[in-house]
Amino acid sequence: MEFHLPLIFAILSLAAVALANHAAQPAPQLYWNSVLPNTQMPRSISELLHPDSTNEEKGNGKGKPESFPLGNKHYTQKHYGKGKPETFPFISGNKHYTQKHYTQTGASLGNKDLAIFFLEKDMRPGTTMKFQFPRNLNTATFLPRESAQSIPFSSKKLPEIFNHFSVKPTSEEAKTIKQTIEECEAPGLKGEEIYCATSLESMVDFSTSKLGTRNVEAISTEVLEKGATMSIHNYTTMPGLKKLAGDKVVVCHKQNYPYAVFFCHAIKHTAAYVLSLKGDDGEKVKAVTICHLDTSEWNPEHVSFQIVNVKPGTIPICHFISTDAIAWVPNHK
Repeated sequence: MEFHLPLIFAILSLAAVALANHAAQPAPQLYWNSVLPNTQMPRSISELLHPDSTNEEKGNGKGKPESFPLGNKHYTQKHYGKGKPETFPFISGNKHYTQKHYTQTGASLGNKDLAIFFLEKDMRPGTTMKFQFPRNLNTATFLPRESAQSIPFSSKKLPEIFNHFSVKPTSEEAKTIKQTIEECEAPGLKGEEIYCATSLESMVDFSTSKLGTRNVEAISTEVLEKGATMSIHNYTTMPGLKKLAGDKVVVCHKQNYPYAVFFCHAIKHTAAYVLSLKGDDGEKVKAVTICHLDTSEWNPEHVSFQIVNVKPGTIPICHFISTDAIAWVPNHK
């Protein structure tokens, strides 16, 4: 038998490289690759996976973040009014606009020219809307599921949580932790299934279970050129509107927390689209759009009805999702 040592060494070297690359991948990414091998990971998720600089303090073994990024809270407090997140909750990237304010109180109208909500006809090519796609400040990264599950996530365990993250109970950080957990524990709309995912693995499990398939597409709004800005621009819709599959979508919104937590809700009676936009400054955006086909359960005083000038339950109302949110839909391919 003739041995080809160079060939054998080459094969062994490739195998060693493959094993090294596999070992270098963080656990959440390995889980994604195993469960969703045919689903491309959106940037809003991949940028939260940093195997060399995770939220865990090196060597402490507790899964404890090095710092507490308050993230997109600054958009709502500093740039949109008087420290009230309710002013422009949609821009902040959390779920206030979809859950809390539909069922409770109406949000402040704020800048009346800003197209937070719009109608399906506004997606026709040539339509211009004022909007803003701010860069993400919420940099908290994912913990592996095992680490996240070892940390309490309950309003009944707040003292233990504060102690774990070395947060003073009277601090702004403690207030943010408390608010996020309470929002996660609040009931959803009628027919809406909600869940706060404390790991990427749990977000994948919830989204695929509610869609009833692992053949899914995960997609986010992305700024394609020039980068997100702090200012408002006129955006013109371009040709190439794409409707995503299914009449049910799971949308997950990044929350303010020491590590990555996403508020996810499975929404029925929806249509999801990908819309191409071009700003008056040349900025190009691939905007994921959610259109709610049934608004009969929304609060009649909600800002959306003031902006588009319609009544609840009449015609669909649409909105973009922020750049740190993910829309999960069945993959029609």
